[in-house]
Amino acid sequence: MTEVTRRSVLRTLSAVPAAGIAAALPSMARAAEFSYKYGNNLPVTHPLNIRAQQAADRILKESNGRVEIKIFPNNQLGGDTDMLAQVRSGGIEFFTPSALVIATLVPVAAINAVGFAFSDYNQVWGAMDGKLGAHVREAISKSRLYAFEKMWDNGFRQTTSSKAPVNTAKDMDGLKIRVPVSPLSISMFKGLGAAPASLQFSEVYSSLQTKIVDAQENPLPIIQVAKLYEVQKFCSLTNHIWDGYWFIANGRAWDKLPADLKTIVARAINEAGLQQRDDIKKLNETVVADLQSKGLAINRPTADSFRAKLREAGFYSEWKERFGAEAWGLLEQSVGKLA
Repeated sequence: MTEVTRRSVLRTLSAVPAAGIAAALPSMARAAEFSYKYGNNLPVTHPLNIRAQQAADRILKESNGRVEIKIFPNNQLGGDTDMLAQVRSGGIEFFTPSALVIATLVPVAAINAVGFAFSDYNQVWGAMDGKLGAHVREAISKSRLYAFEKMWDNGFRQTTSSKAPVNTAKDMDGLKIRVPVSPLSISMFKGLGAAPASLQFSEVYSSLQTKIVDAQENPLPIIQVAKLYEVQKFCSLTNHIWDGYWFIANGRAWDKLPADLKTIVARAINEAGLQQRDDIKKLNETVVADLQSKGLAINRPTADSFRAKLREAGFYSEWKERFGAEAWGLLEQSVGKLA
């Protein structure tokens, strides 16, 4: 730039009020009025992170740069317990815990993980987008958190084994199976006659390899990504638990947003959640064929014998009492009588 041109530009800018200069600059160059962190425990390539990034881009654009959400995937900000504490304290503003994780703080949130409660996704979304989901969201709000309306999908959990396929509840007798550190999961497998062992996920592959346990259970994409087909022979599509992610916000941070920005953020996040549900559905359809090609034998048991065994063991009556009659009644409105 020549000296003459430089002087003419400076003269022009000096004649423009400061507010006018700010308005003339690209909106993205200004610092966001609300800059929020969102942490989760999934790889950046997972459908949850892909859709969350699209939502964040949309929010930045529709808010004219006023709301910026920075995503920290893959446990960059700590484990689930750490991030749950951070989102409560305001260290981060957004987090997507699975229902079983947030249940450590809000016990009724685990109700969607009752064993063999849901037959299919129609029942899942009917309940979680309806009265049961609203009941859980209200309970979450009492912990200084805001839960968005639409849950994101983590999928039905399936059973793999190195010994034999699981076709009926009888096949669970004495089965040494790894389960998450979750009272509900432990209670269910004990009710089925299995021998559940609570281990961190990082220990699963080696425990199967060394025969500390013979079986484990997880959603199909996790079985695929963790290469559990290398140490397991059978995959039984038991659909024994459905779990999803609540997209939650720190209550104070959410309350600070003006009404128009709340509308923009909520719409983008809820619509991204619906798209992520479709992504997981399509992903599951391809994973079955991939796991078969890698040597896992797939079978599809029905839920009848498992439900009957759990009723007989008193599992449903125990958890009805623990979750409370109101929440249990809302679950049964969607899935039929359990207890």
